[in-house]
Amino acid sequence: MNHDLQWLDRFAGLSRLDQSTKNLLLTRSEIVKVPENTTIFGPGNSPENMLFLLDGTVRVQQVSETGHEIVLYRIEAGQSCVLTTACLLAYEDYSAEGVTETAVEAAAIPRDVFDDLVAQSKPFRDFVFAAFSKRITDLFLIIDEVAFQRLDVRLADRLIKLSNNMDKVITTHQKLSVELGTAREVISRQLQEFQRRGWIEQARGSVSLLDRVQLEQLADHHA
Repeated sequence: MNHDLQWLDRFAGLSRLDQSTKNLLLTRSEIVKVPENTTIFGPGNSPENMLFLLDGTVRVQQVSETGHEIVLYRIEAGQSCVLTTACLLAYEDYSAEGVTETAVEAAAIPRDVFDDLVAQSKPFRDFVFAAFSKRITDLFLIIDEVAFQRLDVRLADRLIKLSNNMDKVITTHQKLSVELGTAREVISRQLQEFQRRGWIEQARGSVSLLDRVQLEQLADHHA
């Protein structure tokens, strides 16, 4: 265990805790490292730790009975997992899965420490519920997008975001379908339409953005 690693400083809410609570978290925490493309939790599993992500990205996704997937959210460095929080508070099993998109490093807090601090420390409880409410709001936005917004608008928006200001997105039709919660065939048809318009060019495992301006104008309808 890395008792001397001041990982609490990465989380504004935790850095404001009283010193005795900080010492408890540092003493009882364990720094864990997980390689890329590892499933760290899934349906039917019960969380034993609260994870605070220090480095890397975790994708949380829901898989339906028919095998369709949708990305619910991503956990970035400096964040915790709202689904883990919900399962710890309700003593329930996970209903979705978390997969590391990169190698990750996280601080793991045992369930008993989490339970005690939620019950006894108002600053810790405030931190937990502030993060929880923010993510719940994000999830409602995802529901709104899937239920009510046009797929072409959502796809243009996602391509722009995934490009990270580069001209090429390394992805597949299947991955995009998971991002947007729809069938791969639907994504393929929409990408073909974008290519017909001259906005993109497709290659195996990638999409090149030829007319970012047109894509951005369409994506603006997403705002």
